[in-house]
Amino acid sequence: MNYLCKSINVRVLALAFVLLFESFTLAQSQKPINVIFMIGDGMGVSQVTSAFYFGEGKPNFQNFKYVGLSETSSTSDRITDSAAGATALSTGKKTYKRAIGVDKDSLAIPTILEQLQDKGYKTGLVSLTSITHATPASYYAHIKDRDWHEDIALDFIKSDVDFAAGGGLKFFNKRKDKKNLLKDLLKNNYKIDTVSLSKPTAGKRNLYLMAQDELPNKIQGRKDFLPEATQVALDYFTQENKPFFLMVEGSFIDWGGHATNAEMMVKEVLDFDKTIGVVMDFIKKNPNTLLVVTADHETGGASIGKFMQKDEATGKMKEVKDKVQVNFIDSQHTAALVPVFAMGKGEELFSGVYPNNTIYHKLVEALKKSGVSLK
Repeated sequence: MNYLCKSINVRVLALAFVLLFESFTLAQSQKPINVIFMIGDGMGVSQVTSAFYFGEGKPNFQNFKYVGLSETSSTSDRITDSAAGATALSTGKKTYKRAIGVDKDSLAIPTILEQLQDKGYKTGLVSLTSITHATPASYYAHIKDRDWHEDIALDFIKSDVDFAAGGGLKFFNKRKDKKNLLKDLLKNNYKIDTVSLSKPTAGKRNLYLMAQDELPNKIQGRKDFLPEATQVALDYFTQENKPFFLMVEGSFIDWGGHATNAEMMVKEVLDFDKTIGVVMDFIKKNPNTLLVVTADHETGGASIGKFMQKDEATGKMKEVKDKVQVNFIDSQHTAALVPVFAMGKGEELFSGVYPNNTIYHKLVEALKKSGVSLK
């Protein structure tokens, strides 16, 4: 009889342990994920390819297992711009060129950043251009035209974004309406730094406006602002100890294409790839994170082709077999499909070929699997 009781007790304890373990596992799987969304502005497949030929060692792009392709057209034009492209990514709806956070009828639509704020997420933006520029603005503003920077800055005041780093100081304190929006930001619990990427202050929102408009590009001497600002953002969110959404833009890949400047384009891609490495290191320590890397469109019709130089003996152009070079079709945006890379919780959702606004819905699905429902 005693043996039977002991046997039953052991089984009950074993069952209790199994149930407790399953409960713990379920709780872990339902923990809200961090989302880091990286946009290489103007970054098509050839731009990514350049990191394999012009960088030192293995590029971070090579570490992704799940890769897709995205179609980028807007509702008004086959070939999109950054405003419509970023709005499709941030809201899940395609819209017209120049639109910031509004649909094709110019009606405001909620962005994933705003929706996650409502779910208790901390939010952040890092850009090399003005924080009011098309790509970052499409995550917090609702404006009919991308060039209305001072109106976009007013929307930033209302956005309650917890961390932002980029340029655009003049749109806050050198405005046509003579308002000094920095005073409003200070009242709204912001620490503002216009000099350096200082240590963020816990318990406050942190804003770094490091240039009057955009920051310098790499060939103008910009150092490691993008990877360093991204690291500062991740440090800030870690100390806040809440789930977060962070958008990081590699802005000048696009500008290199517009300038048909191969050196500029390549250096900006390598800088962006270095920043991806910073995020990948964070994911190793914080696996409950989803990283998605994509582009709003491709710029320049870039290709990686043969490196040709004049043969001194014959005077004819000759291929140098161990080198390649960047060629551009023109200086404009193109309709080329752009890559989508994913790593972390929900990474498998992002393989395939789909329209750019679908990426938002894939993010929503990944968030739902972690217990965060946006709809």
